[in-house]
Amino acid sequence: MSDVGVEFVVNGAVGEIHLNRPKALNALTLPMVDAIHHQMRLWEKDDAIAILTIEGAGEKAFCAGGDIRGLYDARKNDAPELLDAFYRREYQLNHYMSVYPKPCVALLDGIVMGGGVGVSVHGRYRVVTEKTMFAMPETGIGFFPDVGGGYFLPRCPGEIGMYLGLTGARLGAADCLYSGIATHGAQSVDVPSLISTLATADFYKNGKDYGAVCTVVEGVLDQYSHDQGDAALAGQQNEIDAIFAGEALINVLKKLEESGSEFSNNALKMLNSKSPMALAVTFKQIREGAGLDLAEDLKMEFRLSQRMVEKPDLFEGVRAVIVDKDHNPRWAHGDVGQVDPRDVDAFFAPLPAARELAI
Repeated sequence: MSDVGVEFVVNGAVGEIHLNRPKALNALTLPMVDAIHHQMRLWEKDDAIAILTIEGAGEKAFCAGGDIRGLYDARKNDAPELLDAFYRREYQLNHYMSVYPKPCVALLDGIVMGGGVGVSVHGRYRVVTEKTMFAMPETGIGFFPDVGGGYFLPRCPGEIGMYLGLTGARLGAADCLYSGIATHGAQSVDVPSLISTLATADFYKNGKDYGAVCTVVEGVLDQYSHDQGDAALAGQQNEIDAIFAGEALINVLKKLEESGSEFSNNALKMLNSKSPMALAVTFKQIREGAGLDLAEDLKMEFRLSQRMVEKPDLFEGVRAVIVDKDHNPRWAHGDVGQVDPRDVDAFFAPLPAARELAI
C-alpha cells in the first residue's frame, strides 16, 4: 500500500510497518491510519506473525505528526466530516496498538512528533537512537497534545509530562528514556541489523504466549543496547516538579516569572509563544488524564479535538507555522489570564451521543 504512504512487509516472523512519506517527514494521513489498522488486524490473526515493527522511511524522521496541512485545508474548505474521521480513526488506532496481543517495536530513529508519538508510545517497545528528537508541540499551533497525551504525559516522572505538554520542549534519546517515553536505546547505524536479527529470531523457543515472545524481543534489543548519555531532565526534575505542580496554570506562569533561573526563563519564553487557550485546555487535559485509563482519555481527547477544530486558534496556528510560515500567530487571547475557565470547561463537555468516540 505504498500508494497511500505506508508499506507492509513480512520478514521472517515479523510484520513490518514502513511509514513511507519521507518528503513529508512521514506525516500520517487518514488513508495511512486506515491501512495500518487494517493490516494490524490481519496480522493479529496470522499465527506466522509473532511481532510487529514500525519505522519511518528516509534519514530524517520516524513520523513528524499528522497531516496538519490536510486538516487545515479541510477546515478551509468546510469539510467537517474529514476532521471528525481523522481524529476518530487515529485515536481508535492508538488504542488498538495499546491492547495489541503481539509485541510492537517502534524504531524512533529521527523526528517523532504528534501522530508519530501516537503510533509508537502505546506499543510495548520504543527504541531511540542518537538521532531521535521527540516533541509534543501542539500548543504552538493552537491545539493540545493528543493521541493519548493526556494518558502518558501525567505518567512521566513528577511533573515532566506537564512541562512537555505545555512547552512542546524537544527531547533527545537520553531524556526519552528517563521520562519513560522510550524503553531502549540503540545506535542509528545498527537499526538495519537490529531489524534483521529480529527477523531471524526464534520467538517461540520459550512458548507462544506474550511474555515468552517478549523475552526473545528483549534479548535482541539488549544485544543492540547503546548508552545514550545523561538525561538533562534528571538535573531539572526538582525545578520542574516545584514549578509545574498545582491546580492552576496561572500559578505555573507566576512561579516561572519569580524564579529567574535559566531553565525558568527558557520555559517562560516557550509558553509565551503558545496559544493561551491551548495552554489552558492542555493543563486541564493532563490533570484530568492522570485519573483516566487510555480509552477514557482518548474519548476525552476526541471531544477536545472536535471543539478545537471549530476555534480560530488552530486555524491561525497552522497558518503561521505551516502555511505562511511567518511564525507570528495572532491568538484569540492575549494571555492566559484572559481565558475564561468556563470556556475551557466547555471543551470537555460530552458530545451528542452519536458523535462520541467508540472504542
